[in-house]
Amino acid sequence: MKIIKADIYSVNFPLKEPFIISYASYPSMAAIIVRFETDDGIVGYGEAVPDEHVTGEQVEAAFEILKNVLVPQIINESPFDIEHIHHKMDAAISGNPAAKAAIDIACYDLMGKATRQPVYNLIGGRAHDNLQYPKVLNIEMPEIMAEKAKQAVAQGFSSLKLKVGLDDAALDIARIYAVREAVGDEMPIRIDVNQGWKTVGLAVQTINYLEGANLTWIEQPIRMGNIRGLAEVRRKVSTPIMADESVQTMEDVLEIIRLEAADYINIKLMKAGGIFPAVQMAKAAEAAGIIAQIGSMVESSIGSAAGYHAVMSRKNIQTAELTGPLLFAEEIGNLHYELPYVKLSGKPGLGIDVDMGQLEKLTTKSTTVKG
Repeated sequence: MKIIKADIYSVNFPLKEPFIISYASYPSMAAIIVRFETDDGIVGYGEAVPDEHVTGEQVEAAFEILKNVLVPQIINESPFDIEHIHHKMDAAISGNPAAKAAIDIACYDLMGKATRQPVYNLIGGRAHDNLQYPKVLNIEMPEIMAEKAKQAVAQGFSSLKLKVGLDDAALDIARIYAVREAVGDEMPIRIDVNQGWKTVGLAVQTINYLEGANLTWIEQPIRMGNIRGLAEVRRKVSTPIMADESVQTMEDVLEIIRLEAADYINIKLMKAGGIFPAVQMAKAAEAAGIIAQIGSMVESSIGSAAGYHAVMSRKNIQTAELTGPLLFAEEIGNLHYELPYVKLSGKPGLGIDVDMGQLEKLTTKSTTVKG
């Protein structure tokens, strides 16, 4: 079984409403979809969602790197040789994890379809009975976020994730307490600062003001890369700390372990380079007693399903936030959400169907690479 053809699509997914976080506002989400064909007629799909603010990748550049560098490395390779494929990709070009993730995900989709197994059975089997997802609230004024939080509870969500960090920390504190008052003390609330509080001093001061809000965790309060600073924040507060943008490679995970910098780590396939390295990172975290999550870069059903397969396969990956398909006004897949759960179909591979007509409609540029 060998990969003999790859179609690469640059697409733009319209959002129902802008996605607003501390460092950017997105009216739509750009992504790259890859479609692999094998010599025995099996088709597999992968997805890249580059983020120049986190991984340093732009969609236009990632498209060209896939076309000219990475895909030529895997043409005529077996998708089952996934470690070999990752070594070939890393030897061809450093970094570019989202582009590499697209290839990795497509290979796992092919492997699952060839063996007639869901991807999670290839990487550990079912470690969870069900998979839940939170309601993610964009950064808005406190009263608006509070009202949307009440609506989410009424809809049946079992946890909330609040985006903060856009402006001053005092307004973030008001946002968080407004939501807590609106939903009561029992609703789990997690906070994602997306680096917005920047410095250790401001982060510690702000988190200490939030002690009464009963937060599940606070995610990436300071700038990415400052793992030593993150460790200092963790030592000075009692609310659990999650590392996100600071977790991109296995080396980052090991440094977080060494410095005891986080209680949780947020692994994203787009940061890690796909399912294969993400599972390895989760295993390292487990050995150190750190709980892992699979987070979202706002992927379609393709990338989101891949992330949920990784979650399903590892007991140590306890939460997931892959809600991209729910945010899109137009989608290309059929990953099934049923509040508060996402339902993997159990079908071979990623277990989703891709609407090629819809994919072509949303495509802005495409190319084909053959063996």
